[in-house]
Amino acid sequence: MNRNTRFMHRHRFEELEDDPMEGIANLFDVMVVFSVGLLMAFVTYSNLSELMTEDDVTIVKNPGTEDMVIITKEGDKIEVTKVTNQTSEGMGSEVGTVYRLENGETIYVPKE
Repeated sequence: MNRNTRFMHRHRFEELEDDPMEGIANLFDVMVVFSVGLLMAFVTYSNLSELMTEDDVTIVKNPGTEDMVIITKEGDKIEVTKVTNQTSEGMGSEVGTVYRLENGETIYVPKE
């Protein structure tokens, strides 16, 4: 075997070697896709898909109960307010009216 033939054999085997980091990169890609899938499943399960739109949204979860939560989205800002049974006193002005429909849905109508 001459020197040129040995170089060709060695060069051919070097091309067949795999990169050991290639498998880890593929695992990272799978992990990212899985994470995004879980996030989308959570948003869908929580019935908060309205928050993914560009519209301004107000959501009342568990209306009329002790653990009622009001979620308000204005532009890119999302605010979560937990409602309590505490009362307060003070001076103020009327800003709107809240109506509860027969099906339990609560509607807020701002004063014009």
